[in-house]
Amino acid sequence: MMLKIVGPRQNGFCDRIDRRSFLQIGSLALGGATLSLPQLLRAEQTAATNGQQPTRHKSVINIFLSGGPPHQDLVDLKPDAPTEIRGEFLPIETNVPGIQICELLPKLAGMTDKLAIIRSLVGSDGRHAAFQCQTGRRFANQIAGGWPSLGSNVSRLQGSVDPAVPPFVGLAPKMITSTWADPGQPGFLGPSHSPFLPNAEGKKDMVLNGVDNERFGTRKSLLKNFDLLRRDVDSSGMLRGMDKFTEQAFGILTSSKLAEAIDLEREDPKLRDRYGRGSDKPAGYGDAGPLLNDYFLLARRLVEAGVRVVTLAYGRWDWHGMPYGTNFSNAREHFPMLDIGLSALIEDLDRRGLLETTTVLVWGEFGRTPKINPVGGRDHWPEVACAILAGGGLRTGQVIGSTNRYAEHAKERPVTFLEVFATLYQSLGIDVSATTISDLSGRPQYVTDGVLPIRELV
Repeated sequence: MMLKIVGPRQNGFCDRIDRRSFLQIGSLALGGATLSLPQLLRAEQTAATNGQQPTRHKSVINIFLSGGPPHQDLVDLKPDAPTEIRGEFLPIETNVPGIQICELLPKLAGMTDKLAIIRSLVGSDGRHAAFQCQTGRRFANQIAGGWPSLGSNVSRLQGSVDPAVPPFVGLAPKMITSTWADPGQPGFLGPSHSPFLPNAEGKKDMVLNGVDNERFGTRKSLLKNFDLLRRDVDSSGMLRGMDKFTEQAFGILTSSKLAEAIDLEREDPKLRDRYGRGSDKPAGYGDAGPLLNDYFLLARRLVEAGVRVVTLAYGRWDWHGMPYGTNFSNAREHFPMLDIGLSALIEDLDRRGLLETTTVLVWGEFGRTPKINPVGGRDHWPEVACAILAGGGLRTGQVIGSTNRYAEHAKERPVTFLEVFATLYQSLGIDVSATTISDLSGRPQYVTDGVLPIRELV
């Protein structure tokens, strides 16, 4: 038996959880162990109680370039390679002596001192999916319930900064290729640690529909009493995992904070222009995300409002060639938009004092073939890929790793996906060498299996 708030039927949430199910009490949340408050949250609360300025929470913005960007055209150009390898673009100098990137990225070239560029990312699954860029793990190596994403683990370990703001938000739009639209799954942690997805449909559900706060509070009290009764009867403890999910639902629906954070009309139009705005139309073939630069600005607003992890999917980077344009014609559209949006995000975070506590990561599921195919495209290349990081207190202004002369393989300092994730966890204040989360069997699982952060960055 389940107890629900009775109300008019509405459209479902963007994550396919309808309003009534979202507020129902008694659903089982897999892996629902009691949350222990981490040291960071305790410090924040203690500071607030003592009238001090609370410590700024740390965040991650994970930008997924769906389809796999061409590493040798983006940040690892090979101008001395044969024509069929080097492609059509030239490298340009950056503001860090000795580091060059693509000529279509002039704004990022002017702030490379704020970037860490990885040219030797290895270990890709080779799958057209965001899974590995959300978890750091190979898809085939699943355990019961599935591996949780970074955002879900952070939700479990650190919880919400503010009851009205979820700790984990996903901005991936709906796509025909659904594996690209994956914002990060909760895996064995269960739905209470799923990302909140505030797309257009989600916004419609962030209202009370005629139920005032007093009446809503009465319903909440009634539900809480019934729920406590169920928990007294339940000896297994499986219902406890629903507490956070229910409280988050009430917190979001009774506060305007999240709704205000996702309202870009509150921003100065000049700042929106600086971000590049972009389009909500699918980029490229139409089966992936748009080049919607408003997502970058929205990510900053969400972090500012208290979100710990924001994921977003940007563009369509799977450029095999005609009839949908060559690798280079697509790059001439995507690269400048990425240059505008990403540089604006880093600049904006820095200006607001948020860059030191916000780690920005940009990458895709794999690299592209060194040799250009007969129709002007580059195909899938899991052997090596690239990534760009900024902020988070990392040591930036450097390149990590290198590839051979044709950008085929990692030549120096190969970096794995889990090393990147270990770096993200550390930037959030989570000790990967000591932190574990219990899986469905109760067995503690290290968040990165003992893999340590990238030593050059921390």
